[in-house]
Amino acid sequence: MVDWLHTVEGPGPIVATAVHDGHGLRPEVLGLMLLPEAARLREGDLYSAPWTLAFDTRLLNGRSRFEMDLNRPRQRAVYRDPADAWGLDLWASEPGDELVDASLAQYDRFYSEMRRVLDEKQRQHGRFVLLDLHTYNHRRDGPDGPVGDPAANPEVNVGTGSLDRERWGLLVDRFMADLAGFDFLGGTLDVRENVRFQGGYLSRWVHENYPESGCCLAIELKKFFMNEWTDELYDAEHKAIARALAATRAGLMESLVVLGAQ
Repeated sequence: MVDWLHTVEGPGPIVATAVHDGHGLRPEVLGLMLLPEAARLREGDLYSAPWTLAFDTRLLNGRSRFEMDLNRPRQRAVYRDPADAWGLDLWASEPGDELVDASLAQYDRFYSEMRRVLDEKQRQHGRFVLLDLHTYNHRRDGPDGPVGDPAANPEVNVGTGSLDRERWGLLVDRFMADLAGFDFLGGTLDVRENVRFQGGYLSRWVHENYPESGCCLAIELKKFFMNEWTDELYDAEHKAIARALAATRAGLMESLVVLGAQ
């Protein structure tokens, strides 16, 4: 049986994760779940985990956010009612304490593993970057509805809401410039900061626990690389995003050197 949490450790101070590309549910969770698989997939970050392959160290989560949401505080990590999950009706009956406790044990395991990895990066390099990769929907009015207003929905939203910009601004600016300057299938990516999202709990956790050594960039890719209603993948765009992210590695490393990483 393949473990739901998979860690690959490599050299260097850059770590990547895609916490919402997991879609597995424990049997006891699935037995209570009303929300159809198609809707669960649509609200997840399908196809984001392969982008972590651009980086040597990565943490991969195989569990659905509808089992435990790793990007929320622990007390809100299990969605108990529709208000926790954008109005979606999730449960045939209210999940009991035993089910919730088992889900939270997995949540705790993820954060324990993340701490272990980041502690080692801090020990080895002094400073590190965590790339927290996500995707977001922009056709909320149905498969035949209009796309979201491009002015309010950048192709790449870089969330830095909990980040100390005085400390990390040079790195953030270089990362965004490298993405925006990448030759993306003959064009350029629309890369903006804190337009739709400012980053979730994982970012805040990094910045609270590693205030001087850790920088977490919450990166939200608009689902222009797929059909968010049918899950059809547009392979050229998806692979180009992977190349664009890989092209930021040198700039991240150079920025960390300037900031004092070893």
